[in-house]
Amino acid sequence: MFEILLILVFIIGFATQRGNDRRLRQMERELNRLSAQLAEMQLAAPAAVETAAEAASLATNEVETADVQEQVGTATEPVTPEAPEPTETIPPAEDVSPQIAARELPSRESLESWLGARWAVWVGGLALAFGGIFLIKYSIESGLLSPAVRLVMAAVFGLALFGAGEVVRRRALPFEKDAFRNAMIPGVLTAAGAVTLFGVVYAAYAIYSFIGPAPAFFMLALVGFATLGLSLLHGQALAGVGLLGSMLTPALIAADAPDIRALFAFLSISWLATAAAARFRRWTIVPSLANAGMAIWALAYIVKAPVIDPVPATLALLVMLAGTLFLWPGRSFGETAATAEPIDTDAAEPVAGAAPAAPTASHGWQPGPWERLFARPPAALTVTASLAAMLPPLAMIAVPTPATMDPAFAFAALIATVAAFGAGRLYAALAAIFAALGAIAGMMLLAVTSFYPEVIGLDVEPGATAAGIGYGTEIVLCLGLGALFVLFGFAFLYRHGRGEPQFSTLWCALAVVVPLIGGGISLLNFGNLGRDWTHGLYGIGLGLAYLAAAEWLSRRGEGRTASLNWLIAGAFAIFVFALHCLVHDVQAIVGTAIIGFAFVLATRIRPWAMLPWAMAAACVLVLAQIAADPTIVGVDNLGTQPIFNALAVGYGIPALLAAIAAFELRAWPDLRVRNLLQALASLMAFLTVAVLVRHAMNGGVLQGDVPTLSEQSIYTLLTIGASAVLMTLDFRSPSSVFRYGSMLAGVFSMLSILGAHLLTLNPYFTGENTGRLPLLNLLLIGYLLPGIAYAGLAYYARNRRPMPYVTALAVAGAVLGFVWATLSVRRFWQGENLQDWKGFLQSETYSYSVVWLLIGVILLGLGSRFDAKSLRVASAVLVFLTVVKVFLIDMSNLDGVLRPISFIGLGIVLIGIGLFYQRILTSKGSGKPQREVAAEG
Repeated sequence: MFEILLILVFIIGFATQRGNDRRLRQMERELNRLSAQLAEMQLAAPAAVETAAEAASLATNEVETADVQEQVGTATEPVTPEAPEPTETIPPAEDVSPQIAARELPSRESLESWLGARWAVWVGGLALAFGGIFLIKYSIESGLLSPAVRLVMAAVFGLALFGAGEVVRRRALPFEKDAFRNAMIPGVLTAAGAVTLFGVVYAAYAIYSFIGPAPAFFMLALVGFATLGLSLLHGQALAGVGLLGSMLTPALIAADAPDIRALFAFLSISWLATAAAARFRRWTIVPSLANAGMAIWALAYIVKAPVIDPVPATLALLVMLAGTLFLWPGRSFGETAATAEPIDTDAAEPVAGAAPAAPTASHGWQPGPWERLFARPPAALTVTASLAAMLPPLAMIAVPTPATMDPAFAFAALIATVAAFGAGRLYAALAAIFAALGAIAGMMLLAVTSFYPEVIGLDVEPGATAAGIGYGTEIVLCLGLGALFVLFGFAFLYRHGRGEPQFSTLWCALAVVVPLIGGGISLLNFGNLGRDWTHGLYGIGLGLAYLAAAEWLSRRGEGRTASLNWLIAGAFAIFVFALHCLVHDVQAIVGTAIIGFAFVLATRIRPWAMLPWAMAAACVLVLAQIAADPTIVGVDNLGTQPIFNALAVGYGIPALLAAIAAFELRAWPDLRVRNLLQALASLMAFLTVAVLVRHAMNGGVLQGDVPTLSEQSIYTLLTIGASAVLMTLDFRSPSSVFRYGSMLAGVFSMLSILGAHLLTLNPYFTGENTGRLPLLNLLLIGYLLPGIAYAGLAYYARNRRPMPYVTALAVAGAVLGFVWATLSVRRFWQGENLQDWKGFLQSETYSYSVVWLLIGVILLGLGSRFDAKSLRVASAVLVFLTVVKVFLIDMSNLDGVLRPISFIGLGIVLIGIGLFYQRILTSKGSGKPQREVAAEG
């Protein structure tokens, strides 16, 4: 008892000393104020006299009549002390006083003041707590007092600390300098008292069993609420102590049959009390911790309970969200969220209604509009409230625990409320994002988990089996949440579309993404994959709603905003989704292209920038579906009919629509989408021709497990086409990506020819059948078509690409043409199979010489006609190979009349080539002398 009295004496002495310090500081402030006023008077007096003299001089110059003299008298009145004008010159001098006072304040706190005013208080509070602990320990070890007496003394000590904190607050704190307010002397004393009272009640219940669970719970709650009430006077730190005590109270009290409804009702009341205190003092840290505490309790219950009753936890979380929406922060930050800078509401404990400080200038990185959108205060409250409401319902769905009701309903209610929070408050952009993520995560959990929580009655024992959640619930949940996001997005556009462009774009994006993903999850996991009218009509309805909203935005003067672009993109995507819910295979592919083309036609009535991109997206989707199944209708349903089959429809109609769309948009101002559509149309047309040729020549087979020349030829042709398309885009819209991409595609295709067409997949080595038709066979698609494509690409790139690259393209085309002619000769003599084990016929050997010489002559003529040195060099190489073949192979392998004919033919051709070159050289050499003679004449 003596030690407690000493502590009380220390507290009273400290309060008295603080009072003396207060009086001394008050005298210092009064002296500083008088000095500042004296300086102001010295600065203002010369200015007043000078102003009066100027006014008198001006009035004297204007005096000409008696009437004017009266005016001069009036004008000279400011010289007198009673005149109002001179007094008007004094207020500007008053602005000097804050500056003088500010200069008198120390710019930096000294180490002495920090140690004396702050460190001493904090260490003193800690020492006070340890003193109380050691005092209790001493009394217990010595057996001086009974447990009841010790508890009474501790309770009195706690109440005394409460009173001491209030005394210090009233007598010393009003006169304390602002720089020392964060020492929190009254708050430290009150917090020590609160901790003491918590310990007293808990010891009386858990250690000595003086009271039962109900009184202990009531007393702990009373101490917690009292601490929260006192925090309005002592600051946010004390509120944290009260909140911690309130949140720990249910965990400290054990019960044989805990009442979950009472638990979450108490947590809700604690949260509301914390939010009310935070609203009055504009706190954000403590209510954020309250949100976290609510979530921790809900998660702990969900994980530990043998049977989950979702109603109490869901109602408590709904109370938290409602309090966040309407109590704190409510509308406190909503009206100025679009323009206000982030304000630290916890830094200085501002008085409610006080004006915020002006933002300071910054010379560093400045946040953009999107950064400011997501940093709007109070961001901590927004994040914690959203996560606290989102995580428990996800846990309800994920844990393998029976439930008294369908957890999906609790999940839907909480996610919808978080989304409403994101749409109803201008500072809650993060809440909108968390709501979308939570909705998608919950729908995925319902779809992918192998266990659905059982729904049982309250009177059923844990572990009892019952009917699981039906698919109708999941479908309604997925589609309903998507529709809610659309509704919230449209509501936000209606209320804040003009003033919040970034937030409106965010909500339009969420209104598109969430229904699409939710509808896809629902269809793939719970819908009818054959034909689902529920999901199809859902998609059609949402698509029409998007278009209606886009039209409304356009008529409101927002036809070029990102929000409208998102709505157009969402309409296209949801229409494609609805199409795939109703049809499949070739109908889906053609329907996708038709939807994209319809958006292109809409450019005639609405100049929306996103409309042409829908056709580009449709082409990409068509190509993706073709890549997934090149046969479109399946191998068994494709058939062998050439040309007029599903391939012509599935490949040809989208390619035709793409070409028409590119022509329709030839005058569209956006050059990017025009070039992209032209490239896609060219690629799809080339792909259609290649696939139809492969199908016709290969008996209806498009692909096989073993790589074949025909399959590789399609890839080669597509690569060459891609190179040409990229080159065209580069010519029309110069870009280094297009330039180097076109050359890389060409080089890659040439490497594939060298490795596949000439070596590994050559039918001479593999024995692959070349087909029945004389010209439309494997050799056409494998060698002649790529050769022609390379020749055209080289001609197109001439004088536009580096000469080595153009020469390589021309040589690749010549080599492919040579191989096609050679293998065609062998096919003529050997039949459809060209494999090397068959050997060579003498007539076949002679035919090679004839064909090679003919090709050499043709190349020579073309090289001379187009002045292409590369073609003339290729001709010379080919003729040289023919000469070597005749002298080395024909001489030894040919018999009879074929041997002399081979040499005679070779000789005639060589002489003809020589005469041809002599004529060319003679004409070139005689051109200069003739011109010189003409000039002399």
